[in-house]
Amino acid sequence: MFEIDVKSRKPISEQIVDNFKELIVSGVMVAGEKVPSVREMAARLTVNPNTVQKAYRTLEQQGYIYTSAGRGTFVESPDSVEAQPQDIEQARSEVREAISKLYYLGISKKEAEKTIKELLDERGDWK
Repeated sequence: MFEIDVKSRKPISEQIVDNFKELIVSGVMVAGEKVPSVREMAARLTVNPNTVQKAYRTLEQQGYIYTSAGRGTFVESPDSVEAQPQDIEQARSEVREAISKLYYLGISKKEAEKTIKELLDERGDWK
């Protein structure tokens, strides 16, 4: 479910945030789904609970998850996610790279546009 690279220069809390975002954005975790408790996640990842708490706090501040007192923590609806400029730029960069790959594979612009449209349409729940 989660990939933590202990040799990475990126802090573990940021890796947890990135992993959660990927699962939420890709639709693996959906709005309303219960998120493991801080203690459960810390035990699963064998990291300090404070590290997980820091990641959850960041995710909550960015609107990806919310906490309901006495019930737990849940995935928030995509409508309430506050777009972060660095995330938007990273996504743009990834799209730019994917388009370059299509170009170098010899795909025509029309075929690339068709492919991108099909992929957007697959995401039927998009506004």
